[in-house]
Amino acid sequence: MIPVILKQNMPVTAIFSLLLALNIDQTMTAADPTSAAPKSGSPPSSPVTPGPPERGSYNVTNANDSVCLLAQMGLQLNISYFSNSSGKVVQELLNLDPNQVKSSGSCDPDQATLSLAEDHFNLTFTFSLNSTSNKYHLSGLELFAALPDMSKSFEAVNTTLKFMLGTLGHSYMCQKEKALSVTQEFTLNTFQLQVQPFGVNGDFGAAEECELDEDDMLIPIIVGAALAVLVLIVIMAYLVGRNRSRAGYQTI
Repeated sequence: MIPVILKQNMPVTAIFSLLLALNIDQTMTAADPTSAAPKSGSPPSSPVTPGPPERGSYNVTNANDSVCLLAQMGLQLNISYFSNSSGKVVQELLNLDPNQVKSSGSCDPDQATLSLAEDHFNLTFTFSLNSTSNKYHLSGLELFAALPDMSKSFEAVNTTLKFMLGTLGHSYMCQKEKALSVTQEFTLNTFQLQVQPFGVNGDFGAAEECELDEDDMLIPIIVGAALAVLVLIVIMAYLVGRNRSRAGYQTI
């Protein structure tokens, strides 16, 4: 009798022992913090890219209290600097808020300046006029910045630029976004820009558009011309085919 009883109860005992061992192992694993799977932390948030900046209107008056420089534009600073918080060089896009900007400047016969100042920025445009050709251009840009996260104040100066070419008495316009490379650490992005630094007579003169705006107008012209040529080819082919069919019916 005893051998038979042991033979019948051994599978049940084995199953019970196995379940007990699994339960103990799971309990010890849950209690041991070193064996728990590490929690994956959330990835670092990437810098938020601002949208297009708000367009601001600025002007400069001369000694006679007459407007001598007009400008309407949205401005965005693209700067690289050493960040105290991250301990490395970072690149940041910053929009200028026209509601917070104070403008100033000066006008001379062959040079005009426009300075835009915020709490942490001071941006100065310098325009030069060639009195012989009556052409002007943006010849200089200076940026001074002091952000709280900067290890030291930021300064970028370039006085050999040749942007925004225009004619005396006319305004320069570029509605598209355009990046003006000033230094390796600073690029100025302009949006919906129209400026006239010389020959202002109350309001903007006739606009001379930048190449980006001209390209937008050129594409529809090219497409229209191509369609016109295609239609002309079809008409000519039809006329040639018609003449050949008539010639085929002539008697010899």
